[in-house]
Amino acid sequence: MSVRTNKPHEIVERALELSRADGCVVIADEESTANLRWAGNALTTNGVTRGRTLTVVATVDGQQGTASGVVSRSAVTVEELEPLVRAAEAAARGAGPAEDAQPLVTGGPASPDFTDAPAETSSAVFADFAPALGEAFARARAGGRELYGFANHEMTSTYVGTSTGLRLRHDQPNGTLELNAKSPDRTRSAWAGHATRDFKDVDPAALDAELAVRLGWAERRVELPAGRYETLLPPTAVADLLIYQYWSASGRDAVEGRTVFSKPGGGTRLGERIGALPLTLRSDPHEPGLESAPFVVAHSSGGDQSVFDNGLPVAATDWIRDGELHRLTTTRHGAELTGLPVAPAIGNLILDGGGDRSLDEMVAGTERGLLLTCLWYIREVDPATLLLTGLTRDGVYLVEQGEVVGEVNNFRFNESPVDLLGRAAEAGRTEKTLPREWGDWFTRAAMPALRVPDFNMSSVSQGV
Repeated sequence: MSVRTNKPHEIVERALELSRADGCVVIADEESTANLRWAGNALTTNGVTRGRTLTVVATVDGQQGTASGVVSRSAVTVEELEPLVRAAEAAARGAGPAEDAQPLVTGGPASPDFTDAPAETSSAVFADFAPALGEAFARARAGGRELYGFANHEMTSTYVGTSTGLRLRHDQPNGTLELNAKSPDRTRSAWAGHATRDFKDVDPAALDAELAVRLGWAERRVELPAGRYETLLPPTAVADLLIYQYWSASGRDAVEGRTVFSKPGGGTRLGERIGALPLTLRSDPHEPGLESAPFVVAHSSGGDQSVFDNGLPVAATDWIRDGELHRLTTTRHGAELTGLPVAPAIGNLILDGGGDRSLDEMVAGTERGLLLTCLWYIREVDPATLLLTGLTRDGVYLVEQGEVVGEVNNFRFNESPVDLLGRAAEAGRTEKTLPREWGDWFTRAAMPALRVPDFNMSSVSQGV
């Protein structure tokens, strides 16, 4: 093999050839990004970047068990491969037995495009979006509002090769749009976000029109005290709360009595009813528009993932089914320890609640309550109940007799997403959404709006 080669699949093959470990996993991530930024109704910056990260997992079988060593580096060339592989082997030899040790995954045909060049994005992804954004700038300027925000598109091609013969590849597009409208005096602000695979389904004019309405609502200001209010949580806020719940749903942690999914006295709450509504929280790597890797890609080991599971197929999984807790995330090692089914984490999250009303229709059906825009600065208070705290942002609105009558002050909230699912009185229509708080890490989500009769606004916040 030529030492000048720089193709991802050849880098993977060469690293495997160089390995002297008992087992080896090589993950090559080829990433390209394109972005636009704007402020005050004008584009400010744009750019395109490319990069590579190579992760080598070496496993060494010793008398006390199997140890693993993991080393990741960016911008690796062929000449830098051998030092990287040797570093992973040295890390494995210097480590104690890996608690999550399992035989490396075997079987299955190679991905048919494993030897193809990586997919790439470019500024061409904004070919239709950018002119439409320019038209939105003109309308905003004429309407006396200023638009700020950014659009980002990433394409990551992941190649996974193992000493047991796996040759897998997945291309993951990921696009996000965040748009913020402000009044010229900066006293009023409204936000909208959109997740997309290719920016063909993004309509800047519709988003700007929505923000214009919200800025109009904010012309009247109403001060409210802390307390419990009937609250409409839009899909983005529901996503942020349930993503944190998903990240906290380790089967092993639940069995060991450390999470909200632990049963008092031992075991888990699997099979328990979470709420009265027929809610189904699920993940599916083949969900249309939210497609994610159909196999495990683990760059490190942790509570809900294991480097030994790299390449393990993943399938559609119901985490909550018709209101009952059905599955917790579980590695092969975790399944052996707990007796739970193997259920790897998957890269998307969908909540189906059986409702068909839009958020606007839910507002029209509200006698008196609050309508949120989004949540931010979410932090965990108590893992035993999954109590979270955070702030509202960019618009909390008062609804009376089915109409928004003004903007109210922001609040700090204290709530558990598990409790919220149990108390939700209505779920609207499920739609793709962008989580605002976790959008840098998790974007593939589809959620309904939820009506909560007694959302806990624990204190007034001065945030905007």
